Amino acid sequence: MKKFGAKGQRWLKVFHLFFACLWVGGAVTLCSKQFFVNPADGGELYGILWTLRYVDDWIIIPGAMGSLLTGLLYSLKTNWGWFKHRWVTVKWVINLYGVIFGTFWLGPWLNSLPPIAKTQGIQALSDPVFAHNRTMLLVFGTFQAATCVFAVFVSVLKPWKTRGQRSEIRGQQKATDVSG
Repeated sequence: MKKFGAKGQRWLKVFHLFFACLWVGGAVTLCSKQFFVNPADGGELYGILWTLRYVDDWIIIPGAMGSLLTGLLYSLKTNWGWFKHRWVTVKWVINLYGVIFGTFWLGPWLNSLPPIAKTQGIQALSDPVFAHNRTMLLVFGTFQAATCVFAVFVSVLKPWKTRGQRSEIRGQQKATDVSG
């Protein structure tokens, strides 16, 4: 398969960064709204939850899917590969976890909240299903946002050696141990 040239890789980087910004920014926005915005009545509660859902549907999901697709292109069309660098593997794990967990758990928990708030108003806060889903969203949504931020640090710092470099280092250490 033909690899991207320098210009193609720059464009890929632009799109990858754009989608990562959407995902990370949306995730941090959801966390901050959940922790720091307190509704005074049922209308405010419903409005807050509706905006959370909007951010999820129109910012986080496109960001996550765009990150997944551009990451796939990075692995297929550049020399970064899938498992050549440990930091790339870590980003793949974070990305796949985020997409799968977001799709099957975080999304449904979030999507269940506005309808309950719409029918029950501020009393929704004492509804057991609402309370459970909101707590799960607070805990695991925060964890997911933190892993997204961690992925940004990993992308910039590239903290681990390539798998080949680690093997060379181990080989050199063994040679030193045998000769020493």
